[in-house]
Amino acid sequence: MTKLGLILALIVVGGAAATLSLLHFPLAQRVVQRAVKPGALSQPHAFLENNCAACHTAVKGVEAKSCVVCHADNKSLLQRQPSSFHADIASCTACHVEHQGRVPGTTKMDHVALAKIGLRQIPPVPSSDKPRSDVIAWLVQGARGAPPSPTPQLNSGEERLNCATCHQSKDRHFGLLGSDCGQCHATVKWTIPEFRHPSPISQSCAQCHQAPPSHYMMHFKMVSMTVAHMGKAEVNQCFLCHQTTSWNDIKGVGFYKHH
Repeated sequence: MTKLGLILALIVVGGAAATLSLLHFPLAQRVVQRAVKPGALSQPHAFLENNCAACHTAVKGVEAKSCVVCHADNKSLLQRQPSSFHADIASCTACHVEHQGRVPGTTKMDHVALAKIGLRQIPPVPSSDKPRSDVIAWLVQGARGAPPSPTPQLNSGEERLNCATCHQSKDRHFGLLGSDCGQCHATVKWTIPEFRHPSPISQSCAQCHQAPPSHYMMHFKMVSMTVAHMGKAEVNQCFLCHQTTSWNDIKGVGFYKHH
C-alpha cells in the first residue's frame, strides 16, 4: 500500500470511529454517570437521574444558578414570608442535600449555614461604628463554630438568628410568649424535654393558652358551656372546664371531641 493510500485509510477509519463515538456518546455518558453516581436523587429531582450536567458544572460542582433555572418562578417559595429569603441566597447546597435516596424532600436544616448566609447580606460597616463591628465579629465567630464570647448586645448563641422571622407564622403560642424563641428552644432540638406543666390546680392557663376561635363566638355558650355543665364562665377561665391531662379531657365529662 502506498503512503497516500495509508493516509486515506487512516482518515476513513478515524472518521468512522468518530462517527460511532458521537452516535454512542449518550449511551456512554449514561454508563459513566451510573458508575460515579453517589446515590439516588430525591423524588422531586428523580427526572434528572441521568442528567448530571443539569445541576453540576465541571470543576465547580453544583452552582446556585443551576438551581435558579428551575426554581426562579417558584411563587410558593419566594412569595411566602417564612421562605422569601431564598430570593437573595447565593448557595443552595448548604441546606439542600441530594443523592440521599428517594426521599420526598432535600432539606437538611443547618442554622449555622443560615447565620453565614445572613452575614453575607449585612452591608459593610464603617470603621467608625465600632459597637456594630464588635457584634458582627461576634456573629462571625459563632457562625464558624467557635464558642461565642459574651457581649453586651448579644449574650446567647441562640441570638445569632431571629427565630421569629421564620417561625412566627406557625407560632403555637399565639404571640403570648413574645418573639424570643431562644429563651426556651434550641436549634438542635425544638422540643423542650425539661418542660413541666404547672400544677393541675393552677388558674393561670390563659398566660400560655389561647382559646380557639369558636370560644369567641356563640358556639361557646351554646355548645362548650353546655357540654361542660357550666352555667357561666369566661373564655379565659380555662381551668373551669379543661384538665392538664389533655385539652379535650373535660371535667365531669371525660374526653370529648367538640367538632
